[in-house]
Amino acid sequence: MSDSSVKHATAPAEESWLQRRFKLHQRGTRVKTECLAGITGFLAAAYLLIVIPSLLAAGGIDKGAATTGVIIVFVLGSLLMAFYANLPFMVGPGIGGSVLVGITLAGDGISWPIALGIACWSGIVFFVMTVLGLREVVTRSVPQSIKLGLTASIGIFVALLGFRNAGLVAASAKTNALGLGDFTAPGAIIALLGLLVAVALQARKVPGALLWAILFATLIGIPFGVTHLPQQWFSLPHSVGPLLGKVDLLGAINIAFLPFLFIFFASEFFSTMGTTLAVGGEAGLLDEQGNMPNINRPFVVDSIAAALGPIVGIPAATALIESSAAAEAGGKTGLTALAAALMFLLMLLFTPIALMIPKEATAPALILIGLNMFSGLRKVDLGNFTDGLPVLMMVMITLISNSFGTGIAGGLLFYVIIKVVAGKAREVPIGLYILAVPLAYYFATLVHH
Repeated sequence: MSDSSVKHATAPAEESWLQRRFKLHQRGTRVKTECLAGITGFLAAAYLLIVIPSLLAAGGIDKGAATTGVIIVFVLGSLLMAFYANLPFMVGPGIGGSVLVGITLAGDGISWPIALGIACWSGIVFFVMTVLGLREVVTRSVPQSIKLGLTASIGIFVALLGFRNAGLVAASAKTNALGLGDFTAPGAIIALLGLLVAVALQARKVPGALLWAILFATLIGIPFGVTHLPQQWFSLPHSVGPLLGKVDLLGAINIAFLPFLFIFFASEFFSTMGTTLAVGGEAGLLDEQGNMPNINRPFVVDSIAAALGPIVGIPAATALIESSAAAEAGGKTGLTALAAALMFLLMLLFTPIALMIPKEATAPALILIGLNMFSGLRKVDLGNFTDGLPVLMMVMITLISNSFGTGIAGGLLFYVIIKVVAGKAREVPIGLYILAVPLAYYFATLVHH
């Protein structure tokens, strides 16, 4: 083929607005791959449309309005991530922040407008730290061994979430210890069949394997009574009016609420950092030192989402770990986030379709993604006791606390302690010594709350 014919063949791709805007060629990806990845990520995160409003409703927030608010945050946050950061991260409310507002703070008698105010102030602090570049400084001071172990720590959280959604693992009501679930239950059977299909398709390198597995599990869930067909496929969204602008910023300014503010801030800070690095690693976007170029851009996006989300009644918006499903499906650019945002936008009118997808159908994707992320442990020098032990502690704390944000915070604190006790205090960056003080306070507040 002549040079002129090659230029002619590649001209349409070069002229494509999507190719230019999202730099698809530079990152070795295609429009089809990015769109499939976005749809896969959306399906993996669709269960949050059910979970988040339910958690917030437990604290007195209108469930219908919260559902619309969740979709708005998903759409606007993911669009901002797509066009400003050009990264394949979905942005939306995390479960941890919703539990804090709907259950923890409500249980302490704090009204939901004030709880949203605390969440909003946390997002404002996020934004200020991001603008000042402090979040990037903290991220770059994280030891290489911890960065390498992040994927395993988040992997165990994702895999456990998948097992619990599938009903394959259950927590004892008496001891809260984990145990095996009922493998003969319809939901567990659906999840296992979906897992087998996902494994078979991935082994054969079928494009969109996770997406097809989710759709397969959703369909076979109909005769099993796990997938419930909606009475209507189309519905107008609930008004967000009952929540719009009801955040109480002044009421949240109270010294008694400082521990809650810090719990919000610390858990979301480390969750976002871990998600960004782990999913960025899955997408091949990190450098040799495990850092992400221009990491301040996704930090700006999630801090804006965290600060503005409470205005529509939705706390703690962040880059979601479910984005790992999109990265596993080949997503590398903001086009993935754009595709996911458009899918969530459709849910304003077709919410019944998203709510139709059972958590058991998305569980196989989460299980496979989480287990695959354990491969990051191979890069950690476990033979070096003072480097390997903090990583293993990070993984264990994530499992015990059911929070990868808490796990990462624990891993960093143990890193400092173990290095000092082992007589290697000089290997600890000065920034980590400073960070250890608020980390210790964070764990103290967790114990008392």
